[in-house]
Amino acid sequence: MDLNPQLPDSENRVNPTPADVETNSNPSSRKSREEILVLLAELSLKESDDISREETTRLKQAYYAARHAEIEALRAAFEQDEENKDARFVAPEDTTEERLKELLGIIRDKKADQARRIESMQNENLARKKAVIEEIESMSRDTDNINRLFPRFRELQQEFKAIGDVPPTAVSETWKNYQETVERFYDQLKINKDLRDYDFKKNLEAKEALCYEAELLGTAEDVVDAFRSLQELHEKWRAIGPVDKEFRESIWNRFREASSVVNKKYQAFFEDRKQQEQANEDAKTKLCEEIESIDFESLKSYASWDAATRRILDAQARWKTIGFCSRKTNKKLFDRFRAACDAFFARKSEFYSTYRNELDENLARKTALCEKAEALKDSTDWRETADKIIELQKEWKTIGSVPKRVSDQIWNRFTAACEEFFNNRRKAAHGVRETENANLKAKKAVIASLREITDETPRDAAIAAVKEAIARWQSIGHVPMRDKAKITETYRKLVDTMYEKFDIREQRASMARFESSVSSMKGDSSRMLSERERLLRAYEKKTAELATIENNMGFFTSTSKSGDSMMKEMERRIKRIKEDLESLKQKIKIVDDNLN
Repeated sequence: MDLNPQLPDSENRVNPTPADVETNSNPSSRKSREEILVLLAELSLKESDDISREETTRLKQAYYAARHAEIEALRAAFEQDEENKDARFVAPEDTTEERLKELLGIIRDKKADQARRIESMQNENLARKKAVIEEIESMSRDTDNINRLFPRFRELQQEFKAIGDVPPTAVSETWKNYQETVERFYDQLKINKDLRDYDFKKNLEAKEALCYEAELLGTAEDVVDAFRSLQELHEKWRAIGPVDKEFRESIWNRFREASSVVNKKYQAFFEDRKQQEQANEDAKTKLCEEIESIDFESLKSYASWDAATRRILDAQARWKTIGFCSRKTNKKLFDRFRAACDAFFARKSEFYSTYRNELDENLARKTALCEKAEALKDSTDWRETADKIIELQKEWKTIGSVPKRVSDQIWNRFTAACEEFFNNRRKAAHGVRETENANLKAKKAVIASLREITDETPRDAAIAAVKEAIARWQSIGHVPMRDKAKITETYRKLVDTMYEKFDIREQRASMARFESSVSSMKGDSSRMLSERERLLRAYEKKTAELATIENNMGFFTSTSKSGDSMMKEMERRIKRIKEDLESLKQKIKIVDDNLN
């Protein structure tokens, strides 16, 4: 393989383009689209020689990457908003893309003008080099005056080297003609042999140095950079004159073999990349087929659509982990994948539109049941009313789901009316007082067991005893209202004392378990987002409960003993709810930290 005569000039040699070698920018240096447009505007003001095609391409890619990131951020915020759960996200129009195209057009026109100037200059250089070759050829035929013509020959050599690049298609032929003409001149030159030998020696040393540099490039890690450097070495090789006939073939073979190593590694690099691109294409095609294979007709319920949605989101997450395909298929596959996802979400939106009407009908039916239950809750006709409420409860179970935003509210309304009736009936039932007195006695026994725990009790035994006492207390029913506040306050003070004395940190342990659970979800964004939504719903529910209790406190006075007791109980409930809210906030933060 004769590499030397085929190597192009530095300005026109075939190098990998930005489309051939993907450039991954450092995430820490990402800029907004406005900043990128400023950089492109500055670049467009430069002279064409100072405008880098690679820099232009990187800025263009960075612009669309920033645009894509903005759309993804808006999509994520849109999907997290409960109000938009059933809506389809539509990306906002890109108002700055026209400016981008304008700047790229300016740069493109400048580079086109530069290319025309270079082509014209290269054609002029070709004509000048041909004239030099022709003059040397004419001198080599004048054998009688060749010694006298040697100084002019030297000038022509320098002139040939000083002339710039020629068209890529003429590089090899021009260089070959020049070398052959120079060699014919040297072969016929009858001058001092020492001068010629010295010239050959210096040329040999220079070419040996180039051979050494080419051999080092064969061990370089950056294959693309090594290939580019090799082109520069070949340019230098062509600029060096001939060597003694004895070494011409061997020195060229050495340089050619070193070049062959670099060229083979360069070719292998792109073959490997092509294989990887094919693997990426196969993986993306499989994801497209996976989404397209979803049978919409089989999705008949909210749960089935939710499961299919998780499948889509998982496929989208996997898509992001797959690298680029070849340039001709990458966009085509992305359009296919996006079309499949859009088709899914369009059908989902259609389903939810129909499903929402059904939810509204169910809400109307359940609201009617609430009104019936509320009309019966104050009745004292225990048996007949109980039968009617039980029938209402049975009918409730036959009605399907209602909109999530009012699900808890309508359920609480219905159960509150039913429970109020049954609570009234229980209070009126025979034996209520005896049961409450028995419960009071049992709770006093729990308090007594807590008081038996002393400083001398081993910590493990004390913790077990406290937990056992708490479990017993929670299993005991109501006590007489007149004793409730006092015995509850005594119990809580004792439990708080035990928690402090034996350093029982259930909250911390619970938080540690939660952190461990979240850590196990890391990498599964779908599960993490689902957990976050669950915590947010719990937080909103607790917030609403706190607001209700604080509002109700405004209707009570502490002028009586019972009123004071109820106020204290509400204050304790508020304290517990606030603690629960703080715990939920910490858990949400843990999820957010693991999502980043």
